[in-house]
Amino acid sequence: MPLIEAQPDALAKVYAKSLFEIAQSQGGQQNAESILGELEDIIEIARNDRSFNELLASRLIDAKKRDASLVRMFEGKVSTLTLNFIRQLNRKGRLANLSQIAVAMDTLVQEQFGRIEVDVFTASPISASELENVRKRLSDSLGKDVIMHPYTDSSMLGGIKLRMGDQLIDGSIQAELRKMRDVLLNKGSAEVRGRSGDILGN
Repeated sequence: MPLIEAQPDALAKVYAKSLFEIAQSQGGQQNAESILGELEDIIEIARNDRSFNELLASRLIDAKKRDASLVRMFEGKVSTLTLNFIRQLNRKGRLANLSQIAVAMDTLVQEQFGRIEVDVFTASPISASELENVRKRLSDSLGKDVIMHPYTDSSMLGGIKLRMGDQLIDGSIQAELRKMRDVLLNKGSAEVRGRSGDILGN
């Protein structure tokens, strides 16, 4: 089974709150944001590497063997707190919920420090000036310090998609085409219903 990509449940929020409070107590805002960044980096690796995703989420892997693998892979590469946290999730059988926990922690960081991280998806690489323009507009609209993470999505025809936590704002050409199709289908259905009414009324 892959990592669970869903809205944070109550348990994920409890784990996120505990990690956030420990991180903040150890190093304030900078440390809390750094720990969150490390979690997001681990999740991104899992999204792009099927075998690593399986290592994190599969219930068939022995917890002790997985723990040894986690130490071997991340010791010295992430903070001690992050490593201890994912090892604790492994012991509790909750590593598959790592993505949910990161989303919940991101929400806590945003609420506490008045900033928001936004993933920006475009069909081709976005220029620095265009990215800054999007960042400024979002910052003015949300009243928060916006941190942008640009990504290229070759499956897009054009336009832009923004992901903020578990919220997706789809301004891609595909989304516009879907809207046009829905309008045409609904309009066509309405016209058919209208004509049927005329025929039955006569």
